[in-house]
Amino acid sequence: MNESNVYKFCVEKNFFLIYIFTMSFLNSSLPPLYCKIRKEYLYDLRKHHGESEDCVIFGLTSIQGRGLLFNIMLENGACFWRLPIAAFFSKSMERKDVPDMSNDLLQLWNCFNYHHSVNHFSFLLGQRAKYFGKDKKLYSGEYLFTVDWCHPDPNLLDTDHSEIPQEHKCAHVLELDNGNFAAQPNNRLLWNINSFTTRNEVPDYKVQSNEWNVENKDWMTEDTDKFFYEIIEKKD
Repeated sequence: MNESNVYKFCVEKNFFLIYIFTMSFLNSSLPPLYCKIRKEYLYDLRKHHGESEDCVIFGLTSIQGRGLLFNIMLENGACFWRLPIAAFFSKSMERKDVPDMSNDLLQLWNCFNYHHSVNHFSFLLGQRAKYFGKDKKLYSGEYLFTVDWCHPDPNLLDTDHSEIPQEHKCAHVLELDNGNFAAQPNNRLLWNINSFTTRNEVPDYKVQSNEWNVENKDWMTEDTDKFFYEIIEKKD
């Protein structure tokens, strides 16, 4: 049952709707992130280069095949929608001190789907990481949140790669030491957890390509009403 059908079913049956949808479609709320925006992004990149304004990011938009987009409020009350990660930098820094970095250097992969989740993994909150950029340089920063994607409904044509093991990527969003923000996948990042990550190395792990299905073996349950049923091996 998809989201709209669940809602319809509950309304028709006069049920109180307590179903919680953990996947968002298109837009997600974010905890307010106070920062600055490069002012030229408010003028379609036509003028005000080198200037900035204070803003607060409160939402995220995921469009399949595009970079992450962010929704903001400005101090004059204007609300601006769908701005790229390269538009923003840390509130505590001045524009002249923050290097301009391209979107594709800050975010390696586009969004995989309109359906996405935003998580603040408690184990990673406040922790530091470094990522390997396309320019062969290392960039360090502090973890903010993670965006991940999925295909929501087997009845819909799946045209993305979010559930192909070797193609799937999430996006860990970091506030970088140089003032920019970045969104990077697991295989571009190394984390620094002071009490645990004690090995200083770049591992040579391989991409995960297996689909871990536990029910595709030759076994079945016995055909009874027993609570503690037996597991029977299937015979040809």
